[in-house]
Amino acid sequence: MSNRAKYAVGGVAVGLILLWILPTWIALLIIVGVPVAAYVALDPSQRRRLRRGSRKQIGR
Repeated sequence: MSNRAKYAVGGVAVGLILLWILPTWIALLIIVGVPVAAYVALDPSQRRRLRRGSRKQIGR
């Protein structure tokens, strides 16, 4: 299993646990807010690299 797959499985597991433990709106706020905060924390050159890489994956 690749590292990305491990992160995806872990993220889904954490999301399901949060939905089970916390009220739905708080869990959804955390699930959406963490990736958004991580993206905002990147500097502009890292954001460009990230966008360029994700576009490349689409056109494979």
